[in-house]
Formats: sequence, C-alpha cells, structure tokens
Amino acid sequence: MKTTDLSERLKEVASFIPPGAKLADIGSDHAKLPCYALEKELIASAVAGEVAQGPLSAAERNIRARGHSGKIRARLGDGLAVLQGEDVDTVTIAGMGGPLIARILEEGKQQLKDVRKLILQPNVAADHIRRWLLENGWSLTDERILEEDGHVYEILAAEPGDPVTAYEGKNQEKAVWLGPFLLEERNPAFKKKWAKEKEQLKNILAQLERGEETPALAEKKGKLERQLSWLEEALS
Repeated sequence: MKTTDLSERLKEVASFIPPGAKLADIGSDHAKLPCYALEKELIASAVAGEVAQGPLSAAERNIRARGHSGKIRARLGDGLAVLQGEDVDTVTIAGMGGPLIARILEEGKQQLKDVRKLILQPNVAADHIRRWLLENGWSLTDERILEEDGHVYEILAAEPGDPVTAYEGKNQEKAVWLGPFLLEERNPAFKKKWAKEKEQLKNILAQLERGEETPALAEKKGKLERQLSWLEEALS
C-alpha cells in the first residue's frame, strides 16, 4: 500500500514521534499524520481527534480506506477530551495558532498525566506555547523551524521535566519569544521569518513615535525596542 502523502511540515512533526508511541493527534485533518506514522511503523496505535462531525467522518473514511481501523480510531471531542479512557503517551497538535494550542493544553491538562511527549506545530505565535510549557512543568527538549510553500513553521517537542532547563544561561524572555534551540541554530528559515518581523517592528515603532506620549505608549515602545534589539543580535 502506498504510504499516505504528507507535507514536509507534518513529516517533520512525525520525525519527533518516539518509536512504538501510542499517539493522539488533535485536529487530525483526515487522520493523515496517524496513517503515515502507522505505515512508517513509528507508532503502535493512534487516536485521531476531531471537534466536529464533518472532519470526524473524513478521518474515519481515510482510516478505513488505508486499512487501519484496527490500529487507528477517530474520536469526536473538544481538544484533549478525546484522551479520556484512551491509552496514549504521545500527543501531536499541528496546524493551529500558538494561542489556540496553548488553550487546548490548558483546558485539557488533566488529560496529560500519562503523556510523556508533546509535539506541537503552531502556525504563528509559538511563544504562547513556550510560556505554557514553562508554567506547567514541561521541559522543551527540541525545536525545528522550516519553510514550505512560502510559509515558515515552528515545531516544538516537550516532555515532563524541569521547564527552565532549555533557558539556562539565556535571556528567558528573549528565548521564549524566539525559541532557545532555534536561536542556537539560526537556520535560513529562522532568519527569513525574523527579518520580516524586524521590518514590521520598525514600521510599528515609527508609527508609535508619532503618537501622544502616555505611560502605556512608553511601555509598548520599550517592549518593541527591546525586541528589535534582540532581532538585530539574532540576525547579525
């Protein structure tokens, strides 16, 4: 059987899955990632979670068509609620905004007590996830950043553990924003993303300079100036 076609972004997500994992993929998009992971013998079993009936039915059809009904089960539920009563040790959440992923983790954190690995791929604002991990006893263990079809994506892997380990010896606020591992590597995708962000920050600061000085404006300008100096360091 032909292996499920998968984007480079999701193949990179799959590369973080521990061998023999019992996976839950939240917001599974036709269960593509679980099917691929099973066909590549990366996982023992999977739950494909969907919050609406239409996507759930699409996932069920794809699972049946691939012949994986014995190993992959589609479940209807909001976020991590689909872990209830399931034997799961690894969770993937990909293709959503960072604030939404952080909210899913927060609302479902009671379901994470037996989970040993989180693999999270936000489309934007990964710092929201890093902050949640820091505040909830999860150690960021690795990160990747890649470009595909003109979009830049970040992938974060975390395990239960000391949440400050990844930030030791670093400016924590800066590293939460830019990614402690990504800052070390500074690959072309990282530079492309943050060079664009740097120009946007400069434009916003120029607009703020024309505004009436208030304590709130001064605070906002101070934060943006700090971020701009971090980007100049990171991109130099």
